[in-house]
Amino acid sequence: MVSKILSMPLPSLTDTLGQQRAAHLLRRATFGASKAQIDQMAALTPQQAIEQLFDLNVPEPTLPIDTATGTEWISGVTDANSGDDTLQEYLKRWFIGQYMGQSVDENLRLAAITREKITLFYHTYFTTMQSKVNDSRALFFQNALFRLFAFDKEDVDKEVLNEDTNELEPATLVRNIKELTKRICVDNAMLIFLDGNLNVKGSPNENYAREMLELYTIGRGLEGHIPETDEIGDYIYFTEKDVQAGARVLTGFDFDDTFQNIDPLTELPYGIIKGDPIATAHDNDPKEFSTRLDEATIEADPDLLQGGQPTEESVLDEISQLVELIYTKEETARHLCRRIYRFYVYYEITQEIDDTIIAEMAQTLVDNDYKIQYVLEELFQSEHFYEAVSGVEDDKFGGIIKSPLDLALSTYNFFEVQLPDYQSDTENFYTRTGEILNAVSSMGMNFYEPFEVAGYSAYHQFPIYNRNWISTNYLTERYNFIRQLLEIREDALYVDIYTFISDTFNAEANDAKNLIISLAPYLYPMANNLDFDVDGGDLTKERIRYFLQAFLGFTDYENESDMAVTEWQSLYADPDNYLEIGEFLKRLFNAMMQSPEYQLF
Repeated sequence: MVSKILSMPLPSLTDTLGQQRAAHLLRRATFGASKAQIDQMAALTPQQAIEQLFDLNVPEPTLPIDTATGTEWISGVTDANSGDDTLQEYLKRWFIGQYMGQSVDENLRLAAITREKITLFYHTYFTTMQSKVNDSRALFFQNALFRLFAFDKEDVDKEVLNEDTNELEPATLVRNIKELTKRICVDNAMLIFLDGNLNVKGSPNENYAREMLELYTIGRGLEGHIPETDEIGDYIYFTEKDVQAGARVLTGFDFDDTFQNIDPLTELPYGIIKGDPIATAHDNDPKEFSTRLDEATIEADPDLLQGGQPTEESVLDEISQLVELIYTKEETARHLCRRIYRFYVYYEITQEIDDTIIAEMAQTLVDNDYKIQYVLEELFQSEHFYEAVSGVEDDKFGGIIKSPLDLALSTYNFFEVQLPDYQSDTENFYTRTGEILNAVSSMGMNFYEPFEVAGYSAYHQFPIYNRNWISTNYLTERYNFIRQLLEIREDALYVDIYTFISDTFNAEANDAKNLIISLAPYLYPMANNLDFDVDGGDLTKERIRYFLQAFLGFTDYENESDMAVTEWQSLYADPDNYLEIGEFLKRLFNAMMQSPEYQLF
């Protein structure tokens, strides 16, 4: 049974964030940040930080470009000369550019990346596999749909053409998770991915209906026959009868390879109805649902039929009825909020957390017309998001293993690595973002190619969740990624570590111990109160002594550390020693970033 949802909102943190909480917020809400961005955020309250991260003035990104023509191919106005396999790879590399805030003004970059992180969340929730969809434009438009609904706090007033009067009329795009779910049902990429294009009257394909119920909306409970309902195939929150009825609601749509069927409100393409104007492949009979969904019946609206036959409008209305029905159930809001919590906070949800935090998040969702921005803003301002128990038992700071994507992008962002300009140096942009994707893949995340229909295992697979990211081989590749990044190479992305330190930590770098203590809070989720001589901080004295030894190249801390520190001070004081200084710094960063602590956020 679903516990009663509580109405009390999550208590807010009202203090200024400070360095640790600011870094925590930016690691989770974005793809990491530079020292300057963390320091700027540290002076803000959570409420002020949220205003910056959810700035609605973020512009829409420019369209990806085909290097063969030098123009975009998404709109279909210009034919692409590159094959679509190549264009799909360009598209994924373009996604990486968006995740890094490519071509966005500095004052809006964090907001742009926050929006992209939500867009990625939707990709992990409404999963897609590139190999099954196999169409660059379908993948782009689904991503654009996610981006459109990422910041959903405000609806969008528009003017749409009334085809009967041929006049523009005011209309409103309502943005919330319900409206996004309705559009995903007829999204071209999803129609291909879960065989919605094969779902027809008389021979329904249940793939999408099953996954919509089990993964994308209400979720699945215990499997088996439940005597109290006398239903076969009862999954606590829905039954086989609901899958079958839902599949019949969804019959009749096909993949539109021209991408010319445009939703007037989103201005994005969606699937086409089979038959014109009659939806000949749609099952127009009433659909009856189980006791789990209140024995509801979905029927076509007679006013939307044509001569008693279904039309695109009547089918879309049935789909809307289905989604609205599912969202009347408390468990639907909770299922979504659990996925949000696991993505942004922590993978383990105890019964206590479910009955309090998840329930409160779900109530916020319901009370605010199912807009997830309200949920995220409340979560990112809450004491719960920041104020965990100190020490190794902490569940918030450092409680999640970074995905390969988070590891790579947060590292680049911390070092302020710049990509080639997308507009003026497109070919090099794709080469460098391709390097990032290759690194992410070698670390265990095949971007846009999750292993299963439920998505990337780390976000849903009980009981290990994010521990899926770690194996002996994947950990080795994570360490190789850091090692290679610190080598100066003309043909790849790299960090000139001497220049980075002299630009960013110059005041601290003269003292080797102080440099380590200053760096650690920016690299690690928990690195407060560090001391080389006394335990009691977030890292033991033995641990930070190890970093000093790796940095300066001595073995006996008690007898050699003071001399080594003095020699470093003399070495660093002379800029002419920059090559030797750089070698020392590479040893330090390899030690600190090829570490278990750096894998967490």
